[in-house]
Amino acid sequence: MAAVDRRQQVIKAAAKSFSLFGYKATTMDQVAKIANVGKGTIYTFFSNKEQLFDEILRGVILDLKHIAEREIRRDKPFFDNLQRVLDALLEFRSEHELFIKLSQEKREFGTPQAQEGLDKIESVILGYIEREVEYAIGQGQVKPCDPKVVSAVMLKLYVVLTSEMGKLREPLDKEQIKAYFRLFLAEGLEQKQA
Repeated sequence: MAAVDRRQQVIKAAAKSFSLFGYKATTMDQVAKIANVGKGTIYTFFSNKEQLFDEILRGVILDLKHIAEREIRRDKPFFDNLQRVLDALLEFRSEHELFIKLSQEKREFGTPQAQEGLDKIESVILGYIEREVEYAIGQGQVKPCDPKVVSAVMLKLYVVLTSEMGKLREPLDKEQIKAYFRLFLAEGLEQKQA
């Protein structure tokens, strides 16, 4: 088997192990067993578990970037694009086993590496939104503002509307989420006096 194939085999096995067992419980022995290679083969490509985990995160981040780029339509308004990108990213995140396991591990054990992994992924999403806000400002679709602040608020609002709202009431459907997102961010709450 070629070295490139073994490296990919190790990466695929590590992704499976981290998704099943989390960061804390994944060992190089488990990865070797899942990959059906000797533990020494792993060390040919990665010096430790942290480096292997970073490689898995790098792949996930590339997937997220491709998803976001696929959803942007420059002929559409900013908020339509943003809605599509956030829908796609959050759907990917909620269905991807690694996100689910890292979130669970963070909640249950407070594993720093799980938190760092989730933070890296959120940072990529925030960076993408920030660039889109900057683009929209340049196009005159959004008022001049601090893109860092706006992107953080947008992401947190979207997470609340899509995930956390279900803890307080019946979950919102996609059209309700879109309407509230537009109300809070595009239109604002203030009633204009005539």
